[in-house]
Amino acid sequence: MIPTEDASARKRHIEEKLQQEQETLSFIRESLEKSDQLTKNMVSILSSFESRLMQLENSIIPVHKQTENLQRLQDNVEKTLSCLDHVISYYHVAKDTEKIIKEGPAGRLEEYLNCMAKIQKAVEYFQDNNPDSPELNRVKFLFEKGKESLESEFRNLLTRHCKAVPPVIILDLIAGDDEIETSEDPSLNLLPENILQDLTCISMWLVEYGRNLDFMNVYYQIRSNQLDRTIKGLKEHFRKNSSSSGVLYSPAIQNKRKDTPSKKAIKRPGTIRKAQNLLKQYSQHGLDGKKGVSNLAPTEGKEDILDSEIDSYIHCVSAFVKLAQIEYQLLTGIIPEHHQKKTFDSLIQEALDGLMVEGESIVSTARRAIMRHDYSAVLTIFPILKHLKQMKQEFDQVLQGTAASTKNKLPVLITSMETTGAKALEEFADSIKSDPDKEYNMPKDGTVHELTSNAILFLQQLLDFQETASAMLASQVLGDTYNIPLDPRETGSSTSTYNFEFSRRLLSNYICKILGNLQLNLHSKAKVYEDTALGAVFLLNNFNYILKSLEKSELIQLVAVTQKNADKTYKAHIDEQLHIYQRSWVKVTSPINENNMPAIQPGTKLKDKERQAIKDRFKAFNDGLEELCKIQKSWAIPDKEQRDKIRRAQKENVTGVYSNFWQKYANVPFTKNTEKYIKYRVEQVEDMIEKLFDTSA
Repeated sequence: MIPTEDASARKRHIEEKLQQEQETLSFIRESLEKSDQLTKNMVSILSSFESRLMQLENSIIPVHKQTENLQRLQDNVEKTLSCLDHVISYYHVAKDTEKIIKEGPAGRLEEYLNCMAKIQKAVEYFQDNNPDSPELNRVKFLFEKGKESLESEFRNLLTRHCKAVPPVIILDLIAGDDEIETSEDPSLNLLPENILQDLTCISMWLVEYGRNLDFMNVYYQIRSNQLDRTIKGLKEHFRKNSSSSGVLYSPAIQNKRKDTPSKKAIKRPGTIRKAQNLLKQYSQHGLDGKKGVSNLAPTEGKEDILDSEIDSYIHCVSAFVKLAQIEYQLLTGIIPEHHQKKTFDSLIQEALDGLMVEGESIVSTARRAIMRHDYSAVLTIFPILKHLKQMKQEFDQVLQGTAASTKNKLPVLITSMETTGAKALEEFADSIKSDPDKEYNMPKDGTVHELTSNAILFLQQLLDFQETASAMLASQVLGDTYNIPLDPRETGSSTSTYNFEFSRRLLSNYICKILGNLQLNLHSKAKVYEDTALGAVFLLNNFNYILKSLEKSELIQLVAVTQKNADKTYKAHIDEQLHIYQRSWVKVTSPINENNMPAIQPGTKLKDKERQAIKDRFKAFNDGLEELCKIQKSWAIPDKEQRDKIRRAQKENVTGVYSNFWQKYANVPFTKNTEKYIKYRVEQVEDMIEKLFDTSA
């Protein structure tokens, strides 16, 4: 049973809680009533706002539309004013630019081109909008005037600044010196940088706006004239200053070369000077310094001029290639790309034609000389032809893109030179064979004939131009003439090896043909001499000269390609002629030979017949010795080795026989006048033989 106090407390607690709940319920009801009231008020406010907003919109939209129209009208007014200002500016262009246009673009090209741009726009405006306006004619006149001034300025800039390049600069340029750079040396720049920029700007404007390409003709004409003057200046430089030593350089470059290693100057591969100098040397001194060999002494002044002309032409060809390369680089910055090749073709024509005409003149001169049987003239063609072939690849690169007629000029000249050279080679070979045996043309002392020395000197020149000479021979299909296989399969070698071997064999056969013809002709000429011994000396000298000349040069290696033992063959010929010569002494040694000695018994008195026989033999020996020594002393054997060999052999032959004869009969009383018959001791005979072939003795 629960106590009464606890029940009362519990009851009070429940009543209190009930009271709180009722109060909370009452508060919630009041809050809901207030919320409903607020909601009603908000709805009323929103309805009122919506109504007012609709009223405002109905009032503002007409105002906005009116304002937008006003703004559009204002914009149209501003645009109209701007257009009016723009149009009015075209009417002022002529006035604003007239003074500048009349004064020209010199010194203010950028400002001038800006004025021309304004005039161009004015012309376009009036043409499109008011073609009958007098302003159109005025701006057109200014435009044409300005265009003419630009063209004139283009011409003036080129004319003032295009100068011929000094010859010494060209020579250094073609020398390929590593120390010389075009970009670093202003003397090598064809046009100053600022002038080049002005020309480029004018060119671009004339192409884009001027619609006129006449300036390209102006460009190539002026630059062509400058290129031609440069080449002619180089020729004149050679004419005045060139010497046998070759190229002249500027002092600055020469000083630089003293301390700095550099590439060698362009070297012409052999000239006629070498042949003429050798010819002159041999004609004066012979093989060992003795007078003899050839009586041909060329006129030095004439050959100096010829040599200078060859040097000049070769260097002018190299200069043309280098300058043409530079001209094309310069042209690419000024002339539009699709006009560059044609303009370049026109630009180089004058200088190129000059070189080709000069080359053909050299060929014509050589042809005329060949017709006169002066075959040394072909030596002028060899160095030029060799150089042209070496330069052909660069020529082709420079002329790439030019007209076919331009590209073919060098090949035509090369072919002309090869044809002329081949004809000269063949006619020279024939001339060696058919050279007449004229008595007055034969050396009186039996020394080397002019024909021999000229032939050898001519062949020696071929050594410097083996490839060139071989090409000449091959151009005339000489392989059939010399029985050389023309099919590389017959050689069993590669094409490159075959080409080298074929060329070498072709040249070898030609040289052997010359030597063979020469040998036949010399044998024929030797018959002109009435004295067989002199003819033998003549052949001995010529064969010895040929052999020594072959051995001192690469000719012997070339001859060996087709004749393995050519040296032995010539030595055999020399020995043969030596034996023939020695037979001339038989009339000296024969009377005192043991077989011809009279038989004398020791201690017995000589009979008159025996005494006379001894006298006759001494007299025959003395007369024969004196006669031969007198005659043969004036003969010449220029080669000291051969001369000493012959003297030594004659001493052994003659003094050996004479010594025996002298010992046997010198003390025999065959005469009272001993000095009349025993005129010479053995030592004296040796001295007389030692003086053979010595005109100074």
